[in-house]
Amino acid sequence: MKAVVMTETGSPAVLETREMPEPEIERPTQIKVRLQTAGINPIDTKLRQRGLFYGATPPAILGCDGAGEVVATGEEVTRFQPGDKVWFCHGGLGREQGNYAQYTVLEENRAEFLPLRLSYPEAGATPLALITAWEALYDRGRLEEGQTVLIHAGAGGVGHIAIQLAKIRGAKVLTTVSDAGKAAFVAELGADVIINYREQALDKAVMEATGGKGVDLVFDTVGPDVFRQSLPLLAEYGTIVTILDPGDALDTALARNSNLSIAFTLMLTPALKDLEDALAHQGEILRLGGEWLSEGKLKVKVSRILELEDAPAAHQLIEEGHTRGKLVLMTG
Repeated sequence: MKAVVMTETGSPAVLETREMPEPEIERPTQIKVRLQTAGINPIDTKLRQRGLFYGATPPAILGCDGAGEVVATGEEVTRFQPGDKVWFCHGGLGREQGNYAQYTVLEENRAEFLPLRLSYPEAGATPLALITAWEALYDRGRLEEGQTVLIHAGAGGVGHIAIQLAKIRGAKVLTTVSDAGKAAFVAELGADVIINYREQALDKAVMEATGGKGVDLVFDTVGPDVFRQSLPLLAEYGTIVTILDPGDALDTALARNSNLSIAFTLMLTPALKDLEDALAHQGEILRLGGEWLSEGKLKVKVSRILELEDAPAAHQLIEEGHTRGKLVLMTG
């Protein structure tokens, strides 16, 4: 099969397209999938730059998100049969093979049926971002109807799904963007207050939108500076959820005095620590989120579809931070 291999840590140039042996089923509960698409996520670029999990070393195939067709099943597989279309977030972290390839093998309980009316590019783009946004807003943030949430980087892969999930829950959504094009994009998604942080003062815009109260929930997908800027924007007893390290020397006095909650979400933890119940919950997220995608209540924006050989260019685009929605590789 053709696959993109991370040959060492470094720049996008370390990603090489190679001919590799196809993976084969080794356990009776596994399925073999002919991949059609693989999503590109920021975690892929970080692993390429800094190294793999599990103490693994290159060469390795990256890519957590995948979608394709089952071509073979182990003798104990009960959920799937050849010809079934599936999607999943699995592999690509250093232990199991990732999805920048034409075939993969995984346990049947890590895959879900492809939602109706969802294309392969949309399916390949969605799992990690959907699970991340869901866990941040619904599980860690406990977002409720009528609350106000500030979602940073709303035009990004995770952010644009988070806006929609918040609106489905009945929340008022404030979001940050960097230009007029992204502002128009998030407006189409239903964002109520759009803040161009290059032209507006974030604190002033948030307080004007909330009558000086602050927001009930902040979802940080950017990093330490934004995390610190966001703490004073929370209402008393509010919550901030981040998918990143907030950095050293964090002053928690404001959080303590205002009874704020600080929460972290790393959707990879269940896979990294083999937490079966948490992995099952992520499967439930894909099933329910898939229903919403089929119904049109939720949409994923695929901003660009590239060929498998274009993985280095895709990584470069992610690192430049100019994308709206998601990037996808065609692997089939």
